[in-house]
Amino acid sequence: MLKDYPEHVRTLQNDLNELIAKPFRGTPIFEQAIWALEGALDTFIDEAGTELQTAESSGDAEAIARAEAKESLMLSARSSNDGLCDLNELYAYFEANKGAFQ
Repeated sequence: MLKDYPEHVRTLQNDLNELIAKPFRGTPIFEQAIWALEGALDTFIDEAGTELQTAESSGDAEAIARAEAKESLMLSARSSNDGLCDLNELYAYFEANKGAFQ
């Protein structure tokens, strides 16, 4: 879904790596991972919205179309009905390695 935004993928990976390095005690690691992903995706949505406002201010139709597409993609990635709807692989990873996170 975010293949055209490698910097966003790196941000998500870095956020998850930081979580693994310093997890909160008392909260399941998978839940913390969801929070990290949601937080990063919320930031991406905000940034895309700002880009759209800038494009609209410029009046550049191509820039507006690109910004609208980006905002739509980021909203979709954050949606629990789309991007965040199937986290089975992530859950399986945390379950398989849960001993490493204690």
